Amino acid sequence: MNQLINIFKMLSDENRLRIIMLLYKEELCVCQLEGILKISQPRISQNLSKLRDLNLVEDERREKFVFYSLKKEHKLLLNLLENIEEKITSYPVLVDDLARLQGKDSYLSVCRGQPK
Repeated sequence: MNQLINIFKMLSDENRLRIIMLLYKEELCVCQLEGILKISQPRISQNLSKLRDLNLVEDERREKFVFYSLKKEHKLLLNLLENIEEKITSYPVLVDDLARLQGKDSYLSVCRGQPK
């Protein structure tokens, strides 16, 4: 029961929902999330930490980047996200996020210390 409650608490925060929806589509690093969501790096890191504490995301270091992805064993969460995705046009903020996801590689320059 606690896992169910934790999932709904996590989804009740707009920034965490936006992060989770992006990670539902593909793995991303903090710099990419920062660029796509237009949210500060500390806030993204704080939210990712909460998601990791809830065992909903995992991370993998590659060179100087840490990429985050959803853990696929959480079927309830994946079903909820699938339902949200089916009605995505009802959520303009999520539509905008997914549109900016297409340019995700351009945000890696922030991590490299290069201008965008």
